[in-house]
Amino acid sequence: MNNAALPFIPETITVHLGRPDQAASNVTVPFIDYIKNVASSEIYPTWPENAIKANVLAQISFALNRIYTEYYRSRGYDFDITNSTAFDQYFVPDREIFENVSRIVDELFDSYVVREGSVEPLFAQYCNGTTSKCDGLSQWGTVDLANQGLTPLQILQYYYGDDIEIREDVPVMPVESSVPLRPLIPGVVGNDVRTLQVRLNRISANYPAIPKITNVNGVYDKNTENAVKAFQKIFNLTQDGITGRATWYAVQRIYNAVKRLSELDSEGLKIEEISRQFPEELKPGDRGNFVRVVQYLLRYVAQFDNRVPEIAVDGIYGPKTEAAVKAVQGIYGLTQSGITNEETYAVLYDLYRGYINSLPNSQFVGTARPFPGFPIATGQRNEYVRALQTYLNVIAGTYDEIPEIAVDGIFGPATENAVRAFQRLVGLTPDGIVGLKTWEAIASLYEDLIKGGSVQSGQFVPQ
Repeated sequence: MNNAALPFIPETITVHLGRPDQAASNVTVPFIDYIKNVASSEIYPTWPENAIKANVLAQISFALNRIYTEYYRSRGYDFDITNSTAFDQYFVPDREIFENVSRIVDELFDSYVVREGSVEPLFAQYCNGTTSKCDGLSQWGTVDLANQGLTPLQILQYYYGDDIEIREDVPVMPVESSVPLRPLIPGVVGNDVRTLQVRLNRISANYPAIPKITNVNGVYDKNTENAVKAFQKIFNLTQDGITGRATWYAVQRIYNAVKRLSELDSEGLKIEEISRQFPEELKPGDRGNFVRVVQYLLRYVAQFDNRVPEIAVDGIYGPKTEAAVKAVQGIYGLTQSGITNEETYAVLYDLYRGYINSLPNSQFVGTARPFPGFPIATGQRNEYVRALQTYLNVIAGTYDEIPEIAVDGIFGPATENAVRAFQRLVGLTPDGIVGLKTWEAIASLYEDLIKGGSVQSGQFVPQ
């Protein structure tokens, strides 16, 4: 679980039996059993049922906040929460569970408290209200409120404010680290990149030395690389512009801190901050440009490996696409689901990049290079930008609508303008980003012009 996605209930939770920095063992238990243990350790079974329910909901939300923000794991620990009441909740291994507490947790374990307009589970701070006091919920105070006839929600609102609500019927899923499967480097595209961009921009409000990323589009461009390097410099990390595990978790830790996500007065995580630009998985029946990209990669890999069947690039995830995906999954030891998830796409993308990078430059005389596997946009500097500029200049020699540009390998304003002009010419959305469809259209017209010498009527038909 991580704050790049909507919260869910974890199947298990790993508890450190001591203070965070204390040498102690960890235990991993089902999340529902953990909550039953905490509730039986911290409150009394003789309390009014509404008081017990209010406490259980607070305990669930507290634990989920620790997991959702990866509070401890982003600090290098191998657990989700401790059993030290100085930091977290009281957990006693193998303790007796009260029958009525068990029943209430069975009813509520897939619910949590959230502040209206926010996404993350509320950091539901609480104390017993007698030997210790805090700004949050008073456990003994809930007894008085329940005896007055208040509902669990009303009790929680009494302590946390009227703007909280209870999310119910939350799905149960296994927890996975938020760290991307491979380091994020210039040219990589996806939801992880967009999450990184959103976080760095928010962090930059507190650390102005980090430059703003003006185009939060999920593309790891030069602006993103520069922001990463500035972040790495401030927080004493290797300044390579690459977002590996250490940098990813450092960004998450600082982002959580500046937004106070693990505090009662959290700034709040808004839905637009975690919205996903790219699909998490593609499956049979899906259609669209993301399917075309997967098909394009599969088709190219099939040219080098006859175990992968060749397919059409038509944007329709049909039986043939499913079969090709299963073939790749089988060859490389993945579950043969036929669904393109993050792991499958990473393998497919690496295969494709390996093949096209192994091709000699002599193979591309008069022929356009294959699509690089990622969109090209403002701020990037690489050989694909240089090739793109070359192709556009050839096209500009025939079409006055396309301005001629410098071939320097730098995707600046002039290159973006030329791309937009081309997109308008052929009827594509003029967004200035060279995705698969734009690359194919540019490559097709470039090859027609190089091989044909001139444009014939009806020779190029934009798709």
